[in-house]
Amino acid sequence: MRKSVIGLTLGLLAAPAAAQAECGEVSITEMNWASAQVVTTVASFIMEQGYGCDVTVVPSDTVPAVTSLAENGEPDIVTELWLNSTGEAYLQLEEQGKVERVAQVLDPGGVEGWWIPTYLAEEHPELKTIEGVMANPELVGARFNNCPSGWGCRVVSDNLIEALDLEESGIEVFNHGSGETLATSMASAYQDGNPWFGYYWAPTVPLGKFDMTRVDLGEYKEDIHKANGSQDNENPGVSDFPAAPVLTSITTDFKEREPEIAELMSNVTFKTSTMSSLLAWKDENNASAEEAAVYFLTHNKDVWSGWLSDDARERLSKVLN
Repeated sequence: MRKSVIGLTLGLLAAPAAAQAECGEVSITEMNWASAQVVTTVASFIMEQGYGCDVTVVPSDTVPAVTSLAENGEPDIVTELWLNSTGEAYLQLEEQGKVERVAQVLDPGGVEGWWIPTYLAEEHPELKTIEGVMANPELVGARFNNCPSGWGCRVVSDNLIEALDLEESGIEVFNHGSGETLATSMASAYQDGNPWFGYYWAPTVPLGKFDMTRVDLGEYKEDIHKANGSQDNENPGVSDFPAAPVLTSITTDFKEREPEIAELMSNVTFKTSTMSSLLAWKDENNASAEEAAVYFLTHNKDVWSGWLSDDARERLSKVLN
């Protein structure tokens, strides 16, 4: 599998653009995490092979990307922009008419929550709610696997723990020292068929690899959740986690210059669960972002074909068949 994927990757990436130069130069970010690298590689390949663009990939991160947009009006396309990490700077650019969000690249977005293995939820359906978990602490191993110190999710979860009086129900709170130990605890429990209860988020390798069920924490309440994000919250409340908007944005100048590519990028959306599964495949096969992109393109034609114009769809189908 790995050799054939590598061969196909090299063949595709080395191939000349299938389309004539119908669009000009395009610059697109590649954020420094795995899902964003896959998104950028897929989008770049489609732009090059389907639309004839000359694509430049710009390695970046959230803050540098927004800063570059503000100061230089580039790159043309910023994808996997997590809105809850951009602060007011990005919103100001939208208000000034310099950028425009064209898609939610992850659907429903970045997913956070408290989880249990699905095999546990199927055996004990009452554990699907936080009330059921707290009434049966022994069924989840009497432990909550908390976020590492310094992470935003740690602050929110600590406030939820206090608001719920979780420890009084007989559940120990185990504060992980790193993301690696948090992931390892889930993997170890799942592989042995043991209970596990804790925080995690998607898209990630573990939630692509392991079938997990999100515990219902009740209604999402915007004001309470926002207050729970502060370490100085004197009155924590209970609110579920909202899906975090994860955007593709383009400059308004680019939209005027390349309307067809702007239309394309408005269609490029991955289900969050699909991306988690893709990351799990990438991890299991020790694959590169390019190989993961080829795997997605060759196994999900029904998804990406709907993103393209008729001409581009025909060109890509010839390249990928």
